[in-house]
Amino acid sequence: MPTHSLALISTLALLLSGPLQAAPDPADWDGVLEEARGQSVYWYAWGGEERTNDYIQWTADRVAERFAIDLVHVKLSDTAEAVSRVLAEKQAGNDDRGNVDMIWINGENFATMKANDLLFGPWSEQLPHYPLTDPEHTPAVRYDWTIPVDGLESPWSSSQVVFYYDTALVDAHPRSMSGLLDWARDNPGEFTYARVPNFLGNAFITQALLELTEDTDILYRPMQEADFDAVTAPLWSFLDELHPLLWRSGRAFPANSSELRRLMGDSEISIALSFSTTEASGAIANFELPDSVRSYVHDHGMIGNMSFMAIPYNAQHKAGAMVVANYLLSPEAQAHKQDPRVWGSNTVLSLATLAPDDRARFEGIDLGIATLSPDELGEVLGQPHPTWVDALAEAWQERYVGR
Repeated sequence: MPTHSLALISTLALLLSGPLQAAPDPADWDGVLEEARGQSVYWYAWGGEERTNDYIQWTADRVAERFAIDLVHVKLSDTAEAVSRVLAEKQAGNDDRGNVDMIWINGENFATMKANDLLFGPWSEQLPHYPLTDPEHTPAVRYDWTIPVDGLESPWSSSQVVFYYDTALVDAHPRSMSGLLDWARDNPGEFTYARVPNFLGNAFITQALLELTEDTDILYRPMQEADFDAVTAPLWSFLDELHPLLWRSGRAFPANSSELRRLMGDSEISIALSFSTTEASGAIANFELPDSVRSYVHDHGMIGNMSFMAIPYNAQHKAGAMVVANYLLSPEAQAHKQDPRVWGSNTVLSLATLAPDDRARFEGIDLGIATLSPDELGEVLGQPHPTWVDALAEAWQERYVGR
């Protein structure tokens, strides 16, 4: 065979085995928009809440109309499923044709992907709508559970844990975890929380640890095995006493927030919790909860965090994913999401950065009768380091599953 033919075959082999095309440059936004047209973006996101799923479909309708993007919601029961898939693809050498284009992510899953070089970027701070988060004055958009974001994910939702209770059944709500235990002794079976490792279950036990341990600073550093037993001992003592006083005596736990809400709606319990400050109001508006339900927080603060959008390093449709992430940061999408009748998830935008017409979108939202004002929400406690959350969930499973 002629030498030039061998060279041609070698060149073709390199082209076929290499990347299909260069990664889109977020600094060239017109180029990103052009490349995104016609792409199908596979968004791997938790699918355990009907209102969330409806919002994602609303988003899909708009990006299809405006950007010719087919947004496909791949519903997950646990975000770790998507992380495991990307990791498996990397181990198999699939660096160009990943199945996951975008992931709704935060905390320990982001830490895992970052540590294993599974993320595309940096890209997020070059999105046209990113400045609306006022990042210089909003450090939460640049740190995910103490882990620097470094432009590898885009913020899209802000959350804070609140409790909600039925005022027709509860005269005076607890104001702390120790107060909750006292209340449960007087009202057995009237409270429960989501099963760990559901994110709401993780939030409850983490909130309890923050309130009960004497050394909270240690929780914001990577966990050391030698510290775990001593630091968490007050939590296990608290839960050991609380669980027999829970709904079904702690032998079963609701799987997620929607199941917890249903128990409240059916009057099986009279206190529950949420990672959305407006969830109770939205549920009242949708006739899931009685209008006697109200929200409350503990005196010394409640856990809060941001959720993000991440793009895997081997995503096939990075341009489309960036366009969707940017749309999710738009005032239109953020205001629609914050409406309790839609979802009630708080915006990540700084209203001071918005034009008057866009600010009016938020000012016109009726947050509902059960929603606390910003002043009433109190101090927002940061999420501990992901290593602590992972270790807590594992220890909870070992201690309580099967009882």
